[in-house]
Amino acid sequence: MGISRSSRHKRSATGAQRAHYRKKRKFELGRQPANTKLGPKRIHTVRVRGGNLKFRALRLESGNFAWGSEHTTKKTRIIGVVYNASNNELVRTNTLVKSAIIQVDATPFRQWYESHYAQPVTKKGKSQATDALAEPKKLSNHVQRTLDERKKDAKIDPLLESQFAAGRLYAAISSRPGQSGRADGYILEGKELEFYLRKIRTGKQKHAHA
Repeated sequence: MGISRSSRHKRSATGAQRAHYRKKRKFELGRQPANTKLGPKRIHTVRVRGGNLKFRALRLESGNFAWGSEHTTKKTRIIGVVYNASNNELVRTNTLVKSAIIQVDATPFRQWYESHYAQPVTKKGKSQATDALAEPKKLSNHVQRTLDERKKDAKIDPLLESQFAAGRLYAAISSRPGQSGRADGYILEGKELEFYLRKIRTGKQKHAHA
């Protein structure tokens, strides 16, 4: 039996079984889920309706993630899945799907921040960063003025700061790995980050009691 997306097999609103009046159609087909896992990149192409192609990601290890408040996007390594609203099994098996909450490597974002603002992201790692910045670096007056202006706006969320200290950031996948072959998304910030941190914490507590 093939996978079908038709609703002809469903009962009607009143509970009556619908009569079979035709067989399955090609345009109603469905395919097996991609179940994209973490690992060295492996993507299969699928020929679909209209001669188009879908890119079925079977394994991915990195993606482009946007840091919205800083208006920058960096390619970074995906570390693991930490929360999925639809199914905990997808967390346990590290399955990458749209809207999954994952952890990504913070290094590319930290490097960008430190070069853009010429100051460390976190107070904890200040000693190493200040040693690097302490070396006399000849800057033109124009560059110095630019950096001074940027430093006025260099504020970072305390929740993000603690994540930078740990070297991992929470992010959400906004692309569809099984359709586009990519696991791209955005760094969680503000109210959304607080919401998911609560969810992750309550999930851990439940498992601890069980």
